[in-house]
Amino acid sequence: MRDFLLIVLLAFLGAASAGLAGALVLRLLRHRSVAVSLTVVAAVTVVAMLAGTLAVAQAMFLSAHDLTVVTTVVAMAAVVSLATALLLGRWVVARSRELALAARTFGEDGSFAAPDGEATAELAELSRELAATSAKLAASRERERALETSRRELVAWISHDLRTPLAGLRAMSEALEDGVVQDPERYFRQIRAEVERLNSMVGDLFELSRIHAGALALSPTRMSVYDLVGEALAGADPLAREHGVRLVGDRVEPVPVQVDGKEMTRVLANLLVNAIRRTPADGTVAVAAERRRNSVVLSVTDGCGGIPEEDLPRVFDTGWRGSQARTPPAGAGLGLAIVRGIVEAHAGRADVHNVTGGCRFEVTLPAAP
Repeated sequence: MRDFLLIVLLAFLGAASAGLAGALVLRLLRHRSVAVSLTVVAAVTVVAMLAGTLAVAQAMFLSAHDLTVVTTVVAMAAVVSLATALLLGRWVVARSRELALAARTFGEDGSFAAPDGEATAELAELSRELAATSAKLAASRERERALETSRRELVAWISHDLRTPLAGLRAMSEALEDGVVQDPERYFRQIRAEVERLNSMVGDLFELSRIHAGALALSPTRMSVYDLVGEALAGADPLAREHGVRLVGDRVEPVPVQVDGKEMTRVLANLLVNAIRRTPADGTVAVAAERRRNSVVLSVTDGCGGIPEEDLPRVFDTGWRGSQARTPPAGAGLGLAIVRGIVEAHAGRADVHNVTGGCRFEVTLPAAP
């Protein structure tokens, strides 16, 4: 037992000496290629085994022939281990360089394609993470491009819509100033109407800027959807009578919701005004509300004839007004963007679907407990 413990001690001391030397070498070469590190690790393993074997062999007083045989066997093992480590290191380095090249192109053109061929589990995982990051960045760039396009369209359309009433106001004011107007009262009414249009546009821009800045302060209270829809219908009734459109709201369930009454009334008002203006005379605009599991769905269905399928994803974009002429009462294309912003601030969702003869705008809100 004593001899066995002595052998264990000598083998440990020899191997530990080689291990400490290898650790020092690895520290000195820590900034070098992984192939060098793998070669050093393989060399340390073989040298540690050789050192322990020689220490034990000397203590056991092996013959010169036996010692030569043991040393030769260990040396052959060292050659094979070093060659294997070198080949493995070169393979890992090659895969790493391919991945680095793919990542470099990812930074240049915004797309990432994992290199072909086998790779280690770590490199494969890194490739998957880079691919996922590339997809997220591509989606982010696409959203940024869409937002920039909406901003440019908004600036162009707002400039057009502001120029028209301002030109009219200027012409009417000059006519009044020159005293060439036979019916000043009509001009005064027209000036007031144009000022109201401008005030509405500025109000919408201010509301939209608050939404985008995250400064929309909500004061949620518990109320019935029935009361909310009833108030919105009462406010939109004069416009509906003017356009010869029937308002229907007989499918409204008295479901409670926790919302800001003022802001949600604006949401319904925007949807109703939009529906009334795009529904032909003698048409119908229907408002409904129902509970679906833990949500309340408010819907406004018009008779506009439907929206082209390619335009449906853009309906709630800032400044979108479809293919209709950018003239009154088309507005500045901010109403539906405001609807989406207010609804999302209530942790809800705004959608639009084509139905027979028109389209349905749906607002999904969390139901009150």
